[in-house]
Parts: sequence; C-alpha cells; structure tokens
Amino acid sequence: MKLAQEFRQLNQQGQFLLANAWDIASARIFARAGFPALGTTSGGIAYSQGFCDAELIGRDKMVAQIAAIAKSVDVPVNADIEAGYGAAPEAVAETIRQVIAAGVVGVNLEDNAHGSADTALFAVDAQCARIAAARQAADQAGLPLWINARTDTFLLGLGEDIEARIAMSIQRGNAYLAAGADMVFVPALADLAIIARLAQAIKGPLNIMAMPGAPIAQDLFNAGASRVSLGVCPMLAVMGTLRDIAEEARKTGSWQNMERSFYGFAEAEELFA
Repeated sequence: MKLAQEFRQLNQQGQFLLANAWDIASARIFARAGFPALGTTSGGIAYSQGFCDAELIGRDKMVAQIAAIAKSVDVPVNADIEAGYGAAPEAVAETIRQVIAAGVVGVNLEDNAHGSADTALFAVDAQCARIAAARQAADQAGLPLWINARTDTFLLGLGEDIEARIAMSIQRGNAYLAAGADMVFVPALADLAIIARLAQAIKGPLNIMAMPGAPIAQDLFNAGASRVSLGVCPMLAVMGTLRDIAEEARKTGSWQNMERSFYGFAEAEELFA
C-alpha cells in the first residue's frame, strides 16, 4: 500500500521520468541511479526470453519475470501487461490479480488487439470494459492500482490523416479515463505541438515515451506530458552495444566498445550482494 501511494503521488505531481527494466540487473542499475520508481518493458522482457514482442511470451512467463523484477528492488514497480493476455475482460482481470500478487502497484494496459479482433485496436466500448474489469479486480484486491491506458493510434499510424489520429487519441483517452484508467499513454508521439494539444484535450495525465530523436524530457514535460517512460529503448541500446562489441571482437580482435561502457566485476558483485 505504501508503494502504491508513492507511485500514485509520483504520477499525480508530474515531471515523472520512469525507467523500464527487463531483468533484475537492469532494475538494480536503474534503482541505483536514483529512479524513484521503475516500470517493466514487455518488449524487453520478451526479447530477453527469446520471444518477439506483442504477447507471444504469454502471461505465465511474463508475470514470472515481472515478479522477479518487483522483488529485486525497494521502489514502486509498474508492470507492462501489454493487452492483458486475453481479449475478454475476465482475462484482463485475472492478469491484474496475478501482477498485484507479484508485487506491482501500477500497470500499462494497451488497446492493441494483437490479432484477437477484426481491427487493429479493440473497439472503444470493448476496451473500456477491459479497463473497468482491471479497475474492479484492483479494487477487490484492496490496492489503488495506477492504470495507465495505452492507445496505439500513433504507434500504428491510424486515421486518414494527422487530425483524425489526434481526434481518435483524444476520444479514446477520455473514454478510457471515464472507464477507470488514471493516465493515458500515447507511444510513438514526439511532436511537441501535438503533445500540447493532447494534454489540453485529454482530461487526465498524459504519458509519452522517450525514443531516439525525441525531444529531451524537460521539453516533453513543458509541452504537457506528466510522465515520460524510457520504454524498450534502453534494452535495444544495450543490444546495439552488444552487437558493436561482437562485431569489433570478431573483425579486429580488439575491445574498445567493451571498454567504453564496462561495468566492473567488483561493482557487479556489490550490486547483487
């Protein structure tokens, strides 16, 4: 309950930068750096377990990794539960029950149907029912779970033009808030003017994702974002570093890329002591 209240306050006060971990090592490093809370990244966890993104890992494996991360740190943890691992509201509720038991105090729940519906996104009414089921499950567990309702309008480039995409994002965001969500998440949006429009029109806090080429966090906050998440991008950056180390070692037999970001053995031992 204490962690849930801390996490709620962080989200409500704004200017909240959230790092996203994919294993215990990344969680410990982000916590050591001073992040007051952590999220998990579904894509990062999936890749680390040998799966492609978009719910292919399945609920059981995902919840196991979320639990390991939540138990490894003392800060609040938000779980990326993708679309809830099942189209039906009861499937979402069951996922909520499991991640609360795993120790998390917030979730990301997206409207991307991942092939389980006739359209790219769940219909608004269907997604609202799924959000309401998540809220009911959290209430029954006695936890003020922070529900971050993600809409993939920008990620999938939906709508006939940008104005239609903006209108769709606003409509869905406000509907999700009315259904019981606490925040609206619009990934793949980095345009400051559009962020400002959404922040004014959506009747709740707005979450934006950091990514290469995006404005710095303070500019995103100034535009109206309440929370900025690092998402899967740190994990992808780590993969890029490993690729560079591998290619350099294989081609030249040298180690400059490894030396550049080396995490000392003693430092690693202390991190897990």
